[in-house]
Amino acid sequence: MEPFRIHILGCGSALPTLKHSASAQLIEMRGKCFMMDCGEGAQMQFRRSHVHFAKVSAIFISHLHGDHCFGLLGLLSTFGMLGRTSRLKVFAPECYASLFEQQMNFFMQGMTYEIEFVPVDTTQQKVVYEDHSVTVETVPLRHRVPCCGYIFREKPTLPHIRRDMIDYYGIPLSQINNIKNGADWTTPEGDIVPNSRLVEPADAPRSYAYCSDTCYLPDLYERVKDVTVLYHESTYTSENEDRAKIYYHSTARQAALVAQKAGAGRLLLGHYSARYNNENVLLEEAKAVFPETYLSQEGMVFEVK
Repeated sequence: MEPFRIHILGCGSALPTLKHSASAQLIEMRGKCFMMDCGEGAQMQFRRSHVHFAKVSAIFISHLHGDHCFGLLGLLSTFGMLGRTSRLKVFAPECYASLFEQQMNFFMQGMTYEIEFVPVDTTQQKVVYEDHSVTVETVPLRHRVPCCGYIFREKPTLPHIRRDMIDYYGIPLSQINNIKNGADWTTPEGDIVPNSRLVEPADAPRSYAYCSDTCYLPDLYERVKDVTVLYHESTYTSENEDRAKIYYHSTARQAALVAQKAGAGRLLLGHYSARYNNENVLLEEAKAVFPETYLSQEGMVFEVK
């Protein structure tokens, strides 16, 4: 099974602290690397991750609050100074289009690579990125500005052909793809070996849902049903639920309810309010509802499996 990793670059909220960086993640899957949000200081955290800058093929921005996007221009500039030549796509709410163009024209003249802005309709759930092995789908959220989450999904793969069957029947390499696609094997003696004996089931496709800043949405679980890992903002504990409503954020318990109802495999918490010196209070609150809950922390690499 190929690696599917989430690198946590930042998991703090709007107020900068010495403990946490602003929201940013790297998602490695199927040999590609995507960036999810790019708060201030993201490129410094990026360097600490030991993921090469050139690996990033697309950046996804959930919404236009500074703690999720103030690091974008600096990172794009650094890519240019490092001699990047491959095209880069930036997916962000469509209201950013005109300002992004102005920033590119002002700050990014003479870059050696092409930057394509892809406007995102944050009110729709739809696939916005697709290649031969991965899809990325938007998830409408509700915050003080247009905002959406994203689901990163692996596409199904073909079954695994059994090595012992290849050796036993002397199956040539030229026929392996046919068998993976469902063909039986006919021996030189004319006996037919059914496909079910020749292959083992493919690995189940994995998925990662990133639910950025949002108030609690009781029906959100339907949009992230059965994801392998769910990241859901958890800015407050339940004792500050009134504050969460005012600022369109969620509590740790509410994040856990979404994970529980969605049937998610695991839950990652993040976007912690600076009022908490110890985020274990958030973890304990969430685990009371959904035991498979974990705290995200800068430098953490979380395996999706």
